[in-house]
Amino acid sequence: MSAAVHLCVQLWANPGQDSALIDFEDQVLALIPHHGGRVLQRVRRTEPSEEALEVQVISFPNDAAFEAYLADPERLALGNHREIAIARTVITRVQIIE
Repeated sequence: MSAAVHLCVQLWANPGQDSALIDFEDQVLALIPHHGGRVLQRVRRTEPSEEALEVQVISFPNDAAFEAYLADPERLALGNHREIAIARTVITRVQIIE
């Protein structure tokens, strides 16, 4: 069995689309448990800035579960919403330090 996958996801909204980004993420993050994953942390900046609007730490049991999430038909059906809401996404594989 492959090792767990931990991701740090940084998201920037298109101008004026902060609420749309939040709504989109609410929908797609709700799909993660269907693939054995968990949202470990979800934070949002509190002041206007050029930095990411939202940062998430997400865990999947393995690469196959992560790939299944990426290919989820419900997630893919929201692609138009993503294009409207999100200007930039940076996904980094990370190690959880406890």
